[in-house]
Amino acid sequence: MNPIEAYINAAPTDYQPALKALRTTILTVLPDAEEQLKYQMPTFYWHENVIHFALYKHHIGLYPTPSGVTAFATELTTYKTSKGAIQFPLDAPLPLDLVRRITAFRKQEIIEKYQL
Repeated sequence: MNPIEAYINAAPTDYQPALKALRTTILTVLPDAEEQLKYQMPTFYWHENVIHFALYKHHIGLYPTPSGVTAFATELTTYKTSKGAIQFPLDAPLPLDLVRRITAFRKQEIIEKYQL
């Protein structure tokens, strides 16, 4: 079992489906990413840290770096955000299409940065 699967399996049962959906969505964009735990959070590493997520008491945090938050600011107005973080409330469906697009944006940034 990889570290992210272990993280999800250790989470409260009620939240595991959302965490699994989040992992699957990110992996559709980053199938070659290495799944790690960094900062005690599930982390997708592909040439560098691409995106992280974590379960908290009232939300799931998504950490796509500051550029990932800034690039989608107009679509994130209904969520609490900070410099590099987005909070998705646990009592609402995850915006998986938005997560997919944010992940694709981060992947493209890395492609351009490393000239892949």
